[in-house]
Amino acid sequence: MQVNIYTDGACSGNPGKGGYGIIMEWVGKPYKKEFSKGFRKTTNNRMELMAVIVALEQLKKEGIDVLIVSDSKYVIDSVQKGWVFNWQKKGFKDKKNPDLWKRFLKIYDKHQVKFQWVKGHNDHPQNERCDTLAVKASQKKELLIDEGFENKPKELF
Repeated sequence: MQVNIYTDGACSGNPGKGGYGIIMEWVGKPYKKEFSKGFRKTTNNRMELMAVIVALEQLKKEGIDVLIVSDSKYVIDSVQKGWVFNWQKKGFKDKKNPDLWKRFLKIYDKHQVKFQWVKGHNDHPQNERCDTLAVKASQKKELLIDEGFENKPKELF
């Protein structure tokens, strides 16, 4: 079983209102699902990472071959270059978004995840759609609170 996941994050201001967009496609089956959520105050990198996390959390079975397609060098390089695993060993000391990286690592090991980078705003159909979903989500009247961003202890960050 393989699932292709396309993700994007958006933020108006950084920090500012933000959102993420996700498309999930089950390879070889006519299954496609879209997700998006908006937050009142967050960062672009948090939305890029949140999109990947939420998508992986949607998978109901373990051991799935997953291809994540993203325009986020922050997310892709952090995983592919092994940075996040070193951050984990050091307790995420002085690293941004430790709450999300810890959440990511809990779900990441349950699947065989590969990443593919695509250039943003370059006519990739799913990436463009995810961007649209993320921007629209960030513009909704009712926005969620990004607890890890708004309620983080100030003395630690």
